[in-house]
Amino acid sequence: METVKMTDEQLVRDCVAGNKVAQRTFYDKFASKMMGVCLRYAGSRDEAQDVLQDGFIKIFNKLPDFENKGSLEGWVRRIMVNTALDQYRKNKKFLSDVDDVGFMLEKKDFIVETMNADDLLKTIQSIPEGYRVVFNLFAIEGYSHKEIADRLGVTESTSKSQFSRARKLLRDILEKNNIVEKSER
Repeated sequence: METVKMTDEQLVRDCVAGNKVAQRTFYDKFASKMMGVCLRYAGSRDEAQDVLQDGFIKIFNKLPDFENKGSLEGWVRRIMVNTALDQYRKNKKFLSDVDDVGFMLEKKDFIVETMNADDLLKTIQSIPEGYRVVFNLFAIEGYSHKEIADRLGVTESTSKSQFSRARKLLRDILEKNNIVEKSER
């Protein structure tokens, strides 16, 4: 059986029309990438699977609203990130404003090219949730600290503080495991 490559527009239209094959194709197209997004926010694979499932339920419910403006993958990713944040807020009391102090970010950025993706993901998952959420939103998703503060209901300086502390903790973990050289402090 020959498969025909559908455009995103056709795929969305067929999914909205209730075509089960198109819905499965849609899921297969985005599930593995979105699982990667979910894993960055979740504390475990099981939690990430729950977020992924909830996210796809939201996506299929909102698919009739997709206007084919911009990237379908970007739209799917935004819903998945928002679902992960909703899950986080639902399960945890969020960051306290005890950290409401603007810390200077380290001047020296670090990039770990020698780590494989699974090790890097495990390292990120090992840091406290509040740090992890802010780190993911800022460093990976590209949100500004103001946007993060608005989304999470914290102050901008709390976002900056959490990010700074996440970076320090990640650096300490990477140094401890001899993945990066010890910095001069």
